[in-house]
Amino acid sequence: MTALAAMRPLAAMPVPALARIDTVLCDIDDTLTSGGRLPAESYAAIERLEGAGVTVIPVTGRPAGWCDHIARMWPVAAIVGENGAFYFRYERVRRRMLRRYARPAATRRADRRRLSALARAIVAAVPGSAVAADQAYREADLAIDFCEDVPRLPMGAVERIVAMFREAGARAKISSVHVNGWFGDYDKLTTVLRLLRECFEIGAEAARRRCAFVGDSPNDSPMFGYFGGSVGVANVRDFGDRIDPPPAYVTTARGGAGFAEFAVALLAARSA
Repeated sequence: MTALAAMRPLAAMPVPALARIDTVLCDIDDTLTSGGRLPAESYAAIERLEGAGVTVIPVTGRPAGWCDHIARMWPVAAIVGENGAFYFRYERVRRRMLRRYARPAATRRADRRRLSALARAIVAAVPGSAVAADQAYREADLAIDFCEDVPRLPMGAVERIVAMFREAGARAKISSVHVNGWFGDYDKLTTVLRLLRECFEIGAEAARRRCAFVGDSPNDSPMFGYFGGSVGVANVRDFGDRIDPPPAYVTTARGGAGFAEFAVALLAARSA
């Protein structure tokens, strides 16, 4: 049996396990979005969860500039960005943005110089690849576009990008649109656990029971492996067995519709 074949339908998640979830962690691209856009149904699902007292925290590879906007404007409690490079939490009453980074400012500046050189090397070596359009708004990582604003590259080319990051001593993860690379021993999971501890007083073990994670791509694997309530939207199957470990459960719908499906199930379990 392949890893993805072991996933169970969302309907198989026990109601008591769903009912005790009070924090929802979710990827953005192709998890909240569909076809590159944020549909009303997934945004409304976030609002319904917040209204029911459920903490919602996006966990994304997207850049700091976007994350500042999302933390301020969306009905979310905080956000983890650039694959764990930081978390932002907007304190609405005090009108203050709390920013916490995995690496100090001087180290991030040195990292950016190394990543700039690596960007030039990757684009030269992998025809059709490009530095992501959102790179100007990033603080800690390098995003190489393989299908968002360029024609989709074959998986062999994507794996070559990953290999070049790793040969340079960087970590690399494949999202649904980019290969993200960075220097430093952190990922989505390590920063999520720090955020939960520092801002919500949720310890690492309690998080396994109280949190669900919803995602769709290989850079979500650490999250899928940690949280018992891990859910893939249906397009998680598009990556075959490149997601290891895979989510425990999978929705019937893709993208934002899949996230909305999960929200409906969670709210029903909490009101049962």
